Amino acid sequence: MKLILVGLAAISQIAIGAVIGIDDAPSGMGQDDPTIFEQEGVKMHMSFAEDSKSAFRVPLFLRDGQDPESKRKERLERTRRMKSFAEKPPSSSDSAATLTNVRDYYYYGYIDIGNPPQKFSVVFDTGSSNIWVPGAACPSSACVEHRRFNTTSSQTFADTGNKIQIQYGTGFIAGDVGQDTVKVSSAVMLRNQSFAVTNLEDRTFELPRSQFDGLFGLGFTGGSEGGVKAPVDTMVDQNILKEPLFGVKLFRSSEKSNGEITFGSYDKSYANKLSWVDVYGNYFWATTMEGIYYGDEPTNYLYGADKINSLSGSLTPQEKARASRKALLDTGSSLLYGDAFTLAAMSKRIGADVMSGEIPCSAVPNLKPFRFVLGGKSFYMNPNEYIYHDEASGVCEVQWMPVS
Repeated sequence: MKLILVGLAAISQIAIGAVIGIDDAPSGMGQDDPTIFEQEGVKMHMSFAEDSKSAFRVPLFLRDGQDPESKRKERLERTRRMKSFAEKPPSSSDSAATLTNVRDYYYYGYIDIGNPPQKFSVVFDTGSSNIWVPGAACPSSACVEHRRFNTTSSQTFADTGNKIQIQYGTGFIAGDVGQDTVKVSSAVMLRNQSFAVTNLEDRTFELPRSQFDGLFGLGFTGGSEGGVKAPVDTMVDQNILKEPLFGVKLFRSSEKSNGEITFGSYDKSYANKLSWVDVYGNYFWATTMEGIYYGDEPTNYLYGADKINSLSGSLTPQEKARASRKALLDTGSSLLYGDAFTLAAMSKRIGADVMSGEIPCSAVPNLKPFRFVLGGKSFYMNPNEYIYHDEASGVCEVQWMPVS
């Protein structure tokens, strides 16, 4: 997976399983390079690896099956963890939740809500700030096809009396705001967390497209709908985390493992490989974007960036940051989104159709990587990571889309 950002919109390259590279990455790009993002005392660590050996504490496996050795290791790990839980209460280091990979398009994990707990699968989404799950009374097909929360079955549920509507880039939900206990893992339990119980969901969230029940927003309260407190702020305010950060690992479907999200920690084996960038605002995980370059060419394809960069000598770092283009880092998106001028220039440069995004598959082996400059650091995306090849139809197309 690759987190690459264009213009003012968020990009999370999940669909083609790209991987972030670091400043000194060779042309082959870093396949094992994490990145940490920090925002006002809260940090987000994202690291990506091809090898399950570099996963966090919990081994993750493909939904389609496990090889015998992986099964054996999983049993041993489960036994070790159960013994550990019996000997002592969970600590912040036990704050991991496994993530299931759905065809490299999105990843979901599980949470419990209420008392007694009701289980739901959710996408952990850094591009939004609300939690929502289907309601028991919701008549929409998307609700009926998934697990639904029964408010009367939870002894700790409180109805706030507030209504909420959320419009996403794709998808819309509406419902009622309630409060209850939300459990992410043995060590991450949010008391009186506000969340939406839907009574309407559009067809975007129907099966088979959406195998998850709801969303778990990882943005900040400033970006939440309905004025509810975002779960990451709740975690900090309730002193749930050992450290005010969380880490995300995502694997490709071709690998044995799927992914993992850990709250309050990250994989310290990457301590000497981390790339740090500043983030800005109180809404989502946004950083500055200084340029997009093709191969080793000097042309900057990021629309409007050259004008801002030319003023760098007369601006303070703070002024330059405010004036620069911004990019959101979004674990809930599966394409690169950006302004039409930037993406059209990128498509034109590689010979792709500006309108359809299609490119002759025979041209892909001769393409070069794109270099994205975020927070002053360079990250790379290889052609096989920004071009999707549909083998069934024989069509190759770019994995970016303009937004207004």
